[in-house]
Amino acid sequence: MSTTRRSKRDNLLLRVDWPLLAILGALASIALVNLYSAGVAAGGVDYHVAQAVAFAMGLGVITVISLVDTRVLDRWSYVAYGGVIMLLAAVALFGTELNGSRRWINLGLFLLQPSELLKIGVILITARFFNDREREEAYGLSDLWRLFALVVLGVGFVLNQPDLGTSLTILAIFMTMVLFEGVRTQSLIALGAVIALSLPFGWAFGMKEYQKDRVRSFLSLEKDDYGQDWQVRQSIIAFGSGRSWGKGHLQGTQIQEGFVPEHENDFAAANWGEEHGFVGMLILLAVYMALIVWALKISSQSTDRFGSHIGVGIAAFIFWHVFVNLGMVTGVLPVVGLPLPIMSYGRSNLMTVMIGLGLLMNVSMRRKARQ
Repeated sequence: MSTTRRSKRDNLLLRVDWPLLAILGALASIALVNLYSAGVAAGGVDYHVAQAVAFAMGLGVITVISLVDTRVLDRWSYVAYGGVIMLLAAVALFGTELNGSRRWINLGLFLLQPSELLKIGVILITARFFNDREREEAYGLSDLWRLFALVVLGVGFVLNQPDLGTSLTILAIFMTMVLFEGVRTQSLIALGAVIALSLPFGWAFGMKEYQKDRVRSFLSLEKDDYGQDWQVRQSIIAFGSGRSWGKGHLQGTQIQEGFVPEHENDFAAANWGEEHGFVGMLILLAVYMALIVWALKISSQSTDRFGSHIGVGIAAFIFWHVFVNLGMVTGVLPVVGLPLPIMSYGRSNLMTVMIGLGLLMNVSMRRKARQ
């Protein structure tokens, strides 16, 4: 190997964000152990094998995205968002329907869920919007209406599927990025008033009956042992039975005996909590916290505003998913069908997380290259 090639290779290895990969490795290891247990409970389904293959593909995605110049990502942000909107329109026209929701496009080898890609699309166009408009004073609603319109367009498609959980999460990610940039107090009050006034209309005309049932169930959890809240109640029992140290790997009765549906997906945390207890949950939360803090660190050290907003967006992505999912499975929030990043089984959400981490890696590597 020539000296020049060796130098380029060594330089690239030095620029790789190894702590970010270490955090991802720790989270992936926990997820695969948990999915093996979930597969045993489901009668020997190889969830962990399929997820491991998806992880390997995701590492390839991270590698490719991390090597793209951030200026290219910045330049093509709106085009990429337009592509996601077209995919969402395709879902509305001829998407695959499962369990009463039309959210997927059947690509033969797998089902693509464009609403997951919308999360990344919103992060990209919001970062691009604020990168193009550097200013010191806070924004008003009149300054942001075009960006709001683009985001609401995408969210409208997702609500129509229907997918309330993903819609609210996208809005939460978006508003976190907007608040990071700065919004006038009067505008925040006006926006809050509009949201409050629109809630009755959203309940009456924007929510399906099963979504209303979930909210009613959440508000009356102590009154109905065997109705809509069965899954949440069994999940709470699973967490409680894990106590401090857990029942041990493959020893959780609530999960292994089939009392908690979707234990490989949205309720993956119940499986981990029952088998590994309060201490195990603290370890899992510590890993997620490390990922969020590291994303914010990358954001704060970015050499450009676009990269800084990308870091905030990915941190918000991880935070809101973890917050809503854990609130959902412990009965603190209504069930809205939102997966736990990396831990939940499913290619679309996993690949979306990997794309986000690829963007983080990109921002980190560009920062190191310019030091």
